[in-house]
Amino acid sequence: MKQIATILILLLFLNSCKNNKEKITKDIKQNEFAIIIHGGAGTILKKNMTSAKENKYLQKLEEAIKAGYSILKKGGSSTKAVEASIHIMENSPLFNAGKGAVFTNTETNEMDASIMEGKTLNAGAVAGIKTVKNPISAAIKVMNNSNHVLLSGVGADNFAKEKGLEIMDANYFYTEKRFKSLLRIKDKEKTQLDHDEKSAFYDTDIKDSKFGTVGCVALDKQGNITAGTSTGGMTNKRWNRIGDSPIIGAGTYANNATCGVSSTGWGEYFIRGVVAYDIAAQIEYKNVSLKEATNDVIQNKLTKLGGTGGVIAIDKNGNMSFEFNTAGMYRASMNDKGDLVVKIYND
Repeated sequence: MKQIATILILLLFLNSCKNNKEKITKDIKQNEFAIIIHGGAGTILKKNMTSAKENKYLQKLEEAIKAGYSILKKGGSSTKAVEASIHIMENSPLFNAGKGAVFTNTETNEMDASIMEGKTLNAGAVAGIKTVKNPISAAIKVMNNSNHVLLSGVGADNFAKEKGLEIMDANYFYTEKRFKSLLRIKDKEKTQLDHDEKSAFYDTDIKDSKFGTVGCVALDKQGNITAGTSTGGMTNKRWNRIGDSPIIGAGTYANNATCGVSSTGWGEYFIRGVVAYDIAAQIEYKNVSLKEATNDVIQNKLTKLGGTGGVIAIDKNGNMSFEFNTAGMYRASMNDKGDLVVKIYND
């Protein structure tokens, strides 16, 4: 009997050591630094994309992520890396942010952006701005140079101007492609006797009026995570509608203790589900992996709400996740070894 008891105690001890080893292994960093970006999610199908257009997206995504990666590799901050990567996408007419922002019902451009630092949980955001060339930089100014988290409308534009950010004329944000998309959706409304607000206007890229956003999450060599998101909002939006992109906890969230997240999709559902924070909370309170958390929130909880879209995320260990429930998401990632991933479709 004593021998049996001794064997049982030994087995329990070995099992305990194994569990502790697994826990320690889980906490070891997989990547010293890492960066991940998205350029929007939606009904992005290869059959609707020419080779030339596909290459333009792939090249711009690569340019954007390498801009942030270069900063991280040199020991720069995750915030600087996020800003640099998002600038590339905001300055491109390919994406619904900055230069490529979509048009509202009144034929104007209203842009939103947010940023959050995981070390301090400091955050900044702007909503409904019309003149700032790079909305993500306006969000950073709010975070670092004000006592506030979210500024909106004319006040946010004035604040950005006072802080020395580059201000552009309305003509800068005009792109024929985006304007024609607005006209098409307006024509579609006129032909519908009973307009359904849930119906989507299908364009040639994302094929939905709701899913254009850019975002970036980065982990730097100091272990600090930053997440940022920028968007032109929803095509044909009315009444100064604001989606999830400037809402901390919904469109953007970062915490060094867990992860950083940037969202893209139908914003109303991401707000209701507090999607970005929910992923971090699951890691903290349920002790699940990043992949488990993003999968549950996007494929289970968001889907049950009726929401569509996706997220990019990096955890404190440098693990990365793309998760989306749509046909595609413009996306890219790089780790500290320089391994580059650039994708568009759901494959």
